Amino acid sequence: MKKLQGKVTSLKTVNTAIVSVERKWAHPLYQKLVRRSKKYACDFDVKSIELVLNDVVEIQETRPLSKTKRFKVVKKIGK
Repeated sequence: MKKLQGKVTSLKTVNTAIVSVERKWAHPLYQKLVRRSKKYACDFDVKSIELVLNDVVEIQETRPLSKTKRFKVVKKIGK
């Protein structure tokens, strides 16, 4: 199962956090570092995890929970 780290960018929906995961890779020809980001809709339990915008969290791949949610928040790492 995939485990990724990202930053919480939105908490507008119930039990769902939008997490932005950024990755860096070297361009094959020019060897410049390129940053790419992707947003994941993640399920989390409001009672056990207190999230605020810009928190760094660890997310893990799960079975499909809804049309867009395929990840869940495992733990809060920090600010």
